[in-house]
Amino acid sequence: MATVKLETTKGDIIVRLYDETPNHRDNFLKLVKEEYYNNTLFHRVIKDFMIQGGDPDSVNAPANKMLGTGGPNYTIKAEILPSLFHKRGALAAARQGDEVNPERESSGSQFYIVWGQCYKMAQIQQLNKQLQMQQTQQAFSTLVAQHRAEILQLRKDRNQAGLMELQEKLIKEAEKEAKTMGEPLSKEQIELYTTIGGTPHLDGQYTVFGEVVEGLDVVEAIQSTPTQRGDRPKEDIKIISTIIID
Repeated sequence: MATVKLETTKGDIIVRLYDETPNHRDNFLKLVKEEYYNNTLFHRVIKDFMIQGGDPDSVNAPANKMLGTGGPNYTIKAEILPSLFHKRGALAAARQGDEVNPERESSGSQFYIVWGQCYKMAQIQQLNKQLQMQQTQQAFSTLVAQHRAEILQLRKDRNQAGLMELQEKLIKEAEKEAKTMGEPLSKEQIELYTTIGGTPHLDGQYTVFGEVVEGLDVVEAIQSTPTQRGDRPKEDIKIISTIIID
């Protein structure tokens, strides 16, 4: 596992990159070697959520400039793994939304570091139920797409009884399929989200490719900084340099 130091105006953050996500690891290392991140800003900061950086347009950006769309003009294929999740300190790749990026490919350079919050057990159990409902809905949507021709024919024939019968069948199949997926949150996730914290609702949506091993206090300081329009810190927080240390 490679280790990189981010020297920032708030202090040093050391991140370890996961070998399980080799494309993201290698791309991050390539950009570090190119000094791509030097003098970029943490341009988007949301308290109790995360800090985001890696936009090349943020270098020497005027105070009123909206940031967040810059990059090296390529994306990285998603490497979303159930074993790598959004615990506090997780390093993950930013990306465009599902509506324009259904494959969930990552930005070529922009990343975020998770802060999040600590959840009470009752909160995490409720979230688990909500995620189970989402699993069922996703399974149902997939089944509806697979039966599209049949549904269109039933509608054309104005066969309401047939439509209702098919809907009930697909709902049961979706519920059965969702159960085979198991609990959305593992025991390890639940333990970490109720002790050190994080952002569990992002799991399965973005590629997590590393974690902070030193400097979590710096992340805390950055995430609590006052911000202006667009979630940009009022005081620029700069990545001065990045160095591969291992």
